[in-house]
Amino acid sequence: MQPFHAARCKIRRRAYAAHVGQHLESNGRGFERHCRFAAIPAADREQFATNFPDIGIAPLNNVGRERQGRAKGVDVTAGQHVGHGASLLAWIGRVNVVILRVMSKPREADLYGPVKAHLTRQGYAVKGEVGAADVVGRRGDDVVVVELKLGFSLALFHQGIERLAVTDEVYVAVPAGGKDKALRSNVKLARRLGLGVLTVRLRDGFVEALADPGPYAARKLKKKKKALLRAFDRLEGDPNEGGATRHGIVTGYRQDALKCARFLAVHGASKGAKVAEWTEVPGATRIMADDHYKWFTRVERGVYGLTAAGKAGLADWGDV
Repeated sequence: MQPFHAARCKIRRRAYAAHVGQHLESNGRGFERHCRFAAIPAADREQFATNFPDIGIAPLNNVGRERQGRAKGVDVTAGQHVGHGASLLAWIGRVNVVILRVMSKPREADLYGPVKAHLTRQGYAVKGEVGAADVVGRRGDDVVVVELKLGFSLALFHQGIERLAVTDEVYVAVPAGGKDKALRSNVKLARRLGLGVLTVRLRDGFVEALADPGPYAARKLKKKKKALLRAFDRLEGDPNEGGATRHGIVTGYRQDALKCARFLAVHGASKGAKVAEWTEVPGATRIMADDHYKWFTRVERGVYGLTAAGKAGLADWGDV
């Protein structure tokens, strides 16, 4: 068992507990250096504080409230407790269920080592905190700059743009993970700005280049342009006036549905073809059949009427 591996199994045999103790003993210094938080039974807080004075402690019942995404470390389970006069390692060797959770909040400095190693493998001589830059690599006359942050922000992009005055090879580096959609959007923005993007997997230092610096030209999508123009032509007037109305965003589809509802309110249940002809809405039958707003009801095959919700919708949307 690795001393900083997140294990959640219960150690029920003394031999296994002793094995954990040996690991903790051999890695005790690293344990104290990397730990920011430990959760232990309240009865043993005093003994733990004596053996590990630099590690904060909290009651065991608080463990479940910690965010799992920020936790890294060991879970050791134990049941019996020995006197406070014994050492922590002896205590671990004799217990069956106790939880020690080591918490470590990421820092920007945690990104530096993996990024430096990544650039070094490419032949750069790398130094940190050179002038205003977080990381600077030099390979002959070639210069690369990397700005380190724990997440994407407007400030990070501002810093990257500033570094473009020094070199065209500018990257922003952030920890790996997060929501895929947000990551894709931020990478796209970085490309538009001419910046590269590196992600660092903190658990093993793996660095991945999601984008390289350089000029960027957005690829025009004819399909999206046609859909936008079709929506523009379908929308009558300018009902949204640059923003949402008191009802919400008015779409061309809703305007067509309102036309159908007004016709049915006046003429009663009617065939879809007749509604389409009189309202000049080619898709009237499909709109009433799909009934997204619950305004219409099918009276018989091809014939639709207006529901109570449809009458309320007409009253609510009458000014559109």
